[in-house]
Amino acid sequence: MGKSSVANNAYSNAISYSVRTNIMSTIGFIGLGQMGSPMAANLIKGGHSLQVFDVNADAVAQMVTLGAVAAQTPGQAASQADFVVTMLPNGDLVRKVIFADDGVISTLSKQALIIDMSTIHPFETDALISDLSLQGFEMMEAPVGRTSVHAIKGELLILAGGTKSQIERAQPLFDCMGSETIDAGGPGKGIRVKIINNYMSIALNALSAEAATLSEAIGLEFEDAMKVMSGTPAGNGHFTTTWPGKVLAGDLSPAFMVDHAHKDLGIALDLANQVNVPMPCGAASRELYSITRAAGRGRQDWTSVFEQLRVTSGLEAKIK
Repeated sequence: MGKSSVANNAYSNAISYSVRTNIMSTIGFIGLGQMGSPMAANLIKGGHSLQVFDVNADAVAQMVTLGAVAAQTPGQAASQADFVVTMLPNGDLVRKVIFADDGVISTLSKQALIIDMSTIHPFETDALISDLSLQGFEMMEAPVGRTSVHAIKGELLILAGGTKSQIERAQPLFDCMGSETIDAGGPGKGIRVKIINNYMSIALNALSAEAATLSEAIGLEFEDAMKVMSGTPAGNGHFTTTWPGKVLAGDLSPAFMVDHAHKDLGIALDLANQVNVPMPCGAASRELYSITRAAGRGRQDWTSVFEQLRVTSGLEAKIK
């Protein structure tokens, strides 16, 4: 049985998923970096046959010691493969290994499935899927979440962007590499949710650094500040705390007013300025609250910044 759980979309409705086949596959695996190498190793451990390619000869040699076959070109890696997995640093390289003269499709069967697990630009993914389809090939994307430690343990989060049949077909591979598969909602949606997740995580990392630095600069012990923030939206995030009962429910009656949020943010920024702590994330955030106030939402709930940003971006208003 498989070990994954599949969600109907990238945000909710997780359901259990059982893999009903133990059929082993021949896989062309291209890209043996920090994430790719342990992913390939876990596919071998799962009983699959791997033909591996990477410009790093040492990484290829390591996979050979585990039972993989070394390929001299991407095309050789794809020869007789049921699946080709690419795990590469950028979209240009993904396109090159697929479409070059000695690339994947120079040998790949039209019945095989290409799975790009790289983190690249979503529009590059769209173009790859379209261009391959025109030549009679199938591709889905399945970027991963979590870290290289999880990759080693086979506990990655797989963000599957593909048709239902493609995801089901690829699930035995995903179960070797990850502990959970999210059906992101269709082709191209996996890489989209991966980029949004990374955007938010990376930006929150910078904002957290600002908060921790300001705490230290004004004489707070970080451990004490962390105890407070771990029990509020500051540490738990708004998607699962403030938003569900307010802006996502269509209710902008104030639990905490935009005006008050704007005022408190201004105090924090002034305090930071007086103790010489740069706060670029906080300063940028105040601009959104200022825009929201200027639109007449000052006495609405602070979650209304989401609705205001949607409207400012040209999206249709959800809350009248």
